[in-house]
Amino acid sequence: MSAIDVVGQYGAAMAAGDMEALAATFHPDAVWHQPGANQVSGDHVGPDAILAHLGRFMELSGSTFALETESATESGDLVSATVRFRAQRAGQEDLDQHGVDVFRVADGRIVEIWLMSEDQDAEDRFWGKA
Repeated sequence: MSAIDVVGQYGAAMAAGDMEALAATFHPDAVWHQPGANQVSGDHVGPDAILAHLGRFMELSGSTFALETESATESGDLVSATVRFRAQRAGQEDLDQHGVDVFRVADGRIVEIWLMSEDQDAEDRFWGKA
């Protein structure tokens, strides 16, 4: 299975809210690198930690967090996906940004993800400090 197919499975599981299928796309030692200086920033290691991290997005946004993949391309074991993400949070300006997610895939699973937002300062304000 190609790297872009694995990332496609990840996207389909995210869209369906299928946490079991989503967890299966991650290598046991997968690392999610969340940029910024806010309460969700940092590295999250392993499928359980990554799913908890994604759950935190839903918790903080009152289940309004949504992510859409706009396009994706691959180069060997790397996949670059342009995305749009949105969320609402009481007392904050709505979050509606584009970004780029870069995935590294090995042995049919995602082993690393790096995220880049179009306006990290606005995203930091939206998620807030811990």
